[in-house]
Amino acid sequence: MFLVELLAAVPSVVYGLWGIFVLIPFISRPLGSFLHNILGWLPLFASEPVGPGMLPAGMVLAIMILPIITAISRDSLASLPPDLRQASLGLGATRWTTIFRVLLPAAFSGIVGGIMLGLGRAMGETMAATMLIGNANKIDLSLNAPANTIASLMANQFAEASGLQVAALMYTGLVLFAMTLVVNMLAEWIVSQVKAKY
Repeated sequence: MFLVELLAAVPSVVYGLWGIFVLIPFISRPLGSFLHNILGWLPLFASEPVGPGMLPAGMVLAIMILPIITAISRDSLASLPPDLRQASLGLGATRWTTIFRVLLPAAFSGIVGGIMLGLGRAMGETMAATMLIGNANKIDLSLNAPANTIASLMANQFAEASGLQVAALMYTGLVLFAMTLVVNMLAEWIVSQVKAKY
């Protein structure tokens, strides 16, 4: 568990550098070429792998948020009173029934909180996404193609922006804030629905 919490504390720049020097060479040559050659008829793999793109950025973001979700979910399960487990087992429930019918519903709000915290980090991630996504202002369905995120767009352009471009970047920040607010409201609604059910 110590290793998972250590991975959750690694800065995003380190993940970005790992993605540049380890993941992109692996994805662009063997994996990206394989996916393009075999599944190139699908729009998701239509373009040739060029290095930076949505696929390596998505993989690094998934690796970044998994330790956070795991650590918070484990802490929420560990904070449950042991009486819940003992009472369920004492009434004749099996170990898996206790886990799925008693422990997970009791810790559901903490687990959803961990998932939303991890997804919020991925949504607002700046440095790792900027280093790996390719920073191309175009919309492409292919995962091998370079693209841009709102956070990386703001990080790349805000230093040299002036006039109307500053207003446009402020608007993109407002859009990112609204998306985060919607995700948090959705998480709160999911938790309230599950609490009402149990």
